[in-house]
Amino acid sequence: MARILAIESSCDETAAAVIEDETNVLSSVVASQLAVHAKYGGVVPELASREHLRAVVPVVREAMESAGCAFGDLDAVAATCGPGLAGALLVGLTYAKAISFAAKIPLITVNHIEGHIHAVILEAAQKRTPVELPALALIVSGGHTHMFEARATGYRLLGRTRDDAAGEAFDKVAKLLGFGYPGGPVIDVLAPHGNPREVRFTLAKMKGNTLDFSFSGLKTAVLRWVEGRDMAAEIAARKLLLRAVPQPSVAQWLEVTPKATLDLVASFQGTVVAELLRHAEAAAEQVDGVRSIVVSGGVACNSGLRAAVTERALGLPVYFPSPGLSTDNAVMIAAAAFPKFRRGEFSALSAPAEPNLTLA
Repeated sequence: MARILAIESSCDETAAAVIEDETNVLSSVVASQLAVHAKYGGVVPELASREHLRAVVPVVREAMESAGCAFGDLDAVAATCGPGLAGALLVGLTYAKAISFAAKIPLITVNHIEGHIHAVILEAAQKRTPVELPALALIVSGGHTHMFEARATGYRLLGRTRDDAAGEAFDKVAKLLGFGYPGGPVIDVLAPHGNPREVRFTLAKMKGNTLDFSFSGLKTAVLRWVEGRDMAAEIAARKLLLRAVPQPSVAQWLEVTPKATLDLVASFQGTVVAELLRHAEAAAEQVDGVRSIVVSGGVACNSGLRAAVTERALGLPVYFPSPGLSTDNAVMIAAAAFPKFRRGEFSALSAPAEPNLTLA
């Protein structure tokens, strides 16, 4: 029996979890900073670092107490080392180093993107429907849109966004329309109320690697659509609603969102989803022997994406994480740490935070 404490602090969630023997989740605690960053319409790196400093000790303490164990019961401590915000990464990694030194247990550093993949692998193993390798791994979040070939021997990058990540495009479009931050979930719940074929969007044809993504042009097309209409009063009404009600209901959003805007929202989401699936299909044709597809990251929560996968029938089993493990969490970091623990791949206390860390 082995137990690993993991800490995640790459962006705006401070998280800690304890996992026993690969799949037994003893505890998982996440402290969100959404309320702190919402007023700025996005994550402010300096504020994120300060919030991590406030939260990391109580979050780890709560995770340990919920797991019913002491530091002496741990076999290793893991932490995200990148990619992410430099200051944010340093908080979690430094605290993990302190625990490693004081408790005399190994330190394991984990790639945040690999963590998202292992969130799916962990839950599939819990359900006794293991992910079959080689697999395509599509990581879609506010900070990442990457596609990998995942094999038992490692990862190969197949494509990535050349500009905005898909989740970032969702949030920026939502902010433009007055839906606040984070806006991706609002777009998701409003999209079914619009016609996804009403507004036609043209995506850029990529030169070079055709498996790369680009969403900045789509975001600009939405901006031009808005600029071509008198929407000031409509957007102001949504901002007023947000000030009065921090988390409006779908019914409240619909009261201040005309049909034309709902059609725009549905068309935007439909275009993003279609682009993600088109790339997944193209990659499956190009990579020999692919046996499954893994979709993870915050955008994996998107109901439109999940429904489209079912409707499109990609010809391969597709694995999504549960919503709680789609967004940033420490369970996924512990899950990714266990294979390293079994292989004895430990990190020195001098291991750096790597904001631009790649997975390959």
